[in-house]
Amino acid sequence: MNFEYVRSHYGVPAELGRRVVVSGKPGVIAADRGHYIGVNFDSDKPGVVRNCHPTSEVEYGGMGKVRKPSKGAARYGRWLEYGDAFDSFIQFCRWDAEPERSWNRGY
Repeated sequence: MNFEYVRSHYGVPAELGRRVVVSGKPGVIAADRGHYIGVNFDSDKPGVVRNCHPTSEVEYGGMGKVRKPSKGAARYGRWLEYGDAFDSFIQFCRWDAEPERSWNRGY
C-alpha cells in the first residue's frame, strides 16, 4: 500500500490516511487499488472502501485517520478473501479464530 503508481503516473499526493473530497463528498484514502485510490467516505460505514479515479473531481487535503471496520465486517472481509478454501462457514470461523492468526495477535 505505497501508492507509488498513482503518485508517479498521475502526479497526486495520494497516501494512506489523506483526506479527500471526491465530487463534493468528503472521505479518507483507505486503500491502494492500483490505478485507483480506495476511499472510505465519511457517509459510509467504516471498512466500506470505494474505488475512485485519482484525478477525477478529487481535491486532496491534509492527513486524517482511517476508520477501522467492526469485528464482524472485518471477519466478513476475510471470508470473502479466504472463504473458497473451506467447505463451510463454521470451518472458516474455527480457522479464523485460531490464536496464531495475525489478526488475533498471533505471530
